[in-house]
Amino acid sequence: MARAKGIKPMAQNKKAFHDYFVEERLECGMELHGTEVKSMRQGRMNLKESFAIVKDGELLVCGMHISPYEQGNIFNTDPLRQKKLLAHKSQIRHLAQEAGKMGYSLIPLQVYLKDGRFKMELGVCKGKKLHDKRDSIAERDTKREMARALRSNNKYD
Repeated sequence: MARAKGIKPMAQNKKAFHDYFVEERLECGMELHGTEVKSMRQGRMNLKESFAIVKDGELLVCGMHISPYEQGNIFNTDPLRQKKLLAHKSQIRHLAQEAGKMGYSLIPLQVYLKDGRFKMELGVCKGKKLHDKRDSIAERDTKREMARALRSNNKYD
């Protein structure tokens, strides 16, 4: 059976865009077990509290919850186990250097299927302060109000 071409989003971390400024993005592969893949294809994963670390030259994602596969019996793994991310050594060194700076973190932004394989978009993020979050909310509200006004004006044309 041929693999499906293109990109299919599976999970997004919307909270990351509320809590952080995304400075840089990187696409990584994921090392998964069989039942994890089946569960992820059903969309049973959560990125909300997840983060990535560099440990012994390896890139690991922590706190990513993948629900156990219902038909998986003894082959199911721990839902919160650390999963290895696949990236080039130079990229991992660069991410470790960026994450070492004060106030920066490695945060998973989304997981998607790309040509039949799971990929994760990892962001180098700087934490927002409370006033930054309020500014973001106010900006989003004004955009929404402007779009609503434009729609109502165009409704009668």
